[in-house]
Amino acid sequence: MPSLPAGIDTVSVVGLERAGATALTPSILGSIQLTDLLAWISIAAFFLALVLRWQGALEPARSLATGAWIAFGSFWVTMVPYYYYEVQSPLQTLLALVALPLCAYTGYLLWGGRDSLFLLTKAIALMGLIYLPVETIPVVRTWLIETTAAQTHYGMEVLGHSPGLVEGSNGYQSKFDFDPEETVTGRTTYIILACTGIGSMAIFGGLIAAVKAPFKRKATAFALAIGVIWFLNLVRNVFIGLASPWGWFQQDWLVSIMTTYMGAEANRVSFLVAHNYIAQSLSVVALVGITYLVVKIVPEILKPLEDVLFIFTGNEYDLFDALGKEHVRADGGPDHDE
Repeated sequence: MPSLPAGIDTVSVVGLERAGATALTPSILGSIQLTDLLAWISIAAFFLALVLRWQGALEPARSLATGAWIAFGSFWVTMVPYYYYEVQSPLQTLLALVALPLCAYTGYLLWGGRDSLFLLTKAIALMGLIYLPVETIPVVRTWLIETTAAQTHYGMEVLGHSPGLVEGSNGYQSKFDFDPEETVTGRTTYIILACTGIGSMAIFGGLIAAVKAPFKRKATAFALAIGVIWFLNLVRNVFIGLASPWGWFQQDWLVSIMTTYMGAEANRVSFLVAHNYIAQSLSVVALVGITYLVVKIVPEILKPLEDVLFIFTGNEYDLFDALGKEHVRADGGPDHDE
């Protein structure tokens, strides 16, 4: 299954397949090519807008950044069919649908003079700079996927399961080779790029890199965030990788609800419950927890987070006061209105 960009992969996916994998349809592949193009265009435009602002061309920077935000929102809209039909994830589908109006509103605010949003723009650009090369450079993508698969397999072995790894339908040695005749559902999972946690890592990497703070604090926060994400992602992969073949959620009442009202295949219920509901919900909780830990080390990231809350609610929030932190500017200077 294809990989996702991040904004908010804050929730990643495990590919699901029967023994004897099925290939993606050409229409889905075409959609993924379009998303990659929109992603690169928007990230490049973000960086160019930041360069223009740095050179003092504020009005052209605002106009270009506004267009970049709209392109970024359009990128997420192209992912809606994938999230809805392939992943069957209500949460990811909803987030992709609301991305365009939220991004368009962000561009509107920036165009109207809310210059603090240039910092959020910088963070998004840096997130893309971390994520997109990993997605588009084959050798890096292969290494990351297959390393994650090997680590997940080791986690399964610790729990007494050793299915082995074979090539999945995505072309990587990332499929857990459970015997369909011996498992409950006859299904297994395979690792894709989104299962590596790179999306969540890019989010925190972009936020931390965007603000100005002492290098030691930023490095400490980055190492903490990456370490926690890696561990929780490994636990998540092992959980889904075992729940799917062994049918941990194949209870009759749950299968009836999922097949009748959500159009799920009966033997896919355990995967969908484990991945789309339990793992994704816990991922949101984990991201909040990691954010809290990072803020304690680099409170400067509260500035772009305040703007995120304003975009969502239309209200101004003082996260520094709420968390008992001294007011600082993300550029290291004293806090004041721009």
